[in-house]
Amino acid sequence: MASVSRLGRRKDAYQWPKMSTFWAVLLLTALLLFYCGQLAAGTCEIVTLDRDSSQPRRTIARQTARCACKKGQIAGTTRARPACVDASIVRKRQWCEMVPCLEDEGCDLLVNKSGWTCTQPGGRVKTTTAL
Repeated sequence: MASVSRLGRRKDAYQWPKMSTFWAVLLLTALLLFYCGQLAAGTCEIVTLDRDSSQPRRTIARQTARCACKKGQIAGTTRARPACVDASIVRKRQWCEMVPCLEDEGCDLLVNKSGWTCTQPGGRVKTTTAL
């Protein structure tokens, strides 16, 4: 019993270790960044976007997307944005099935099925090739 009463009298017997405000804020910030850095299942985000307009009447754009797709899905394009699409579309190379063009555009497969074209009502054509 003597040892219990001695512990009860100690000032630091049941206290949490002290942490400076700086380290507490740093820890909370790191946890927030880690949590926010995770993508929700079935969503995508654009990581890089490069445009090259050095050729007349032609712009070459390359983008890299990061996706967290569900089982049976793979990264693709829907309505001109990165999205998770059914993996069978990519496997069969039936690109227009993933609805890659905007609502007012028409989709056509390239002859060798390496990509697709989106044709706007005014006649402008956007060609996309898959790697």
